[in-house]
Amino acid sequence: MSRSYTVSDGRLVLTLTPAEEGGYVVKSPLDPELVTEAETLTEAFEMARDALRALRASRAKLLRKLAAAG
Repeated sequence: MSRSYTVSDGRLVLTLTPAEEGGYVVKSPLDPELVTEAETLTEAFEMARDALRALRASRAKLLRKLAAAG
């Protein structure tokens, strides 16, 4: 069983789990939909921020569709 590590940069909290193929599976305990992969800790934060931006855009688009249907 892989050990997970919780890390923070003061603004974002991430859980890193070593991936079998190397690097890490990156998740956020504060947003269960945020899942990405990275090779390093620095890349984990970069990839998580990118994933978070994509999630926000997707959620905003869904809300607009729901409002228009509504």
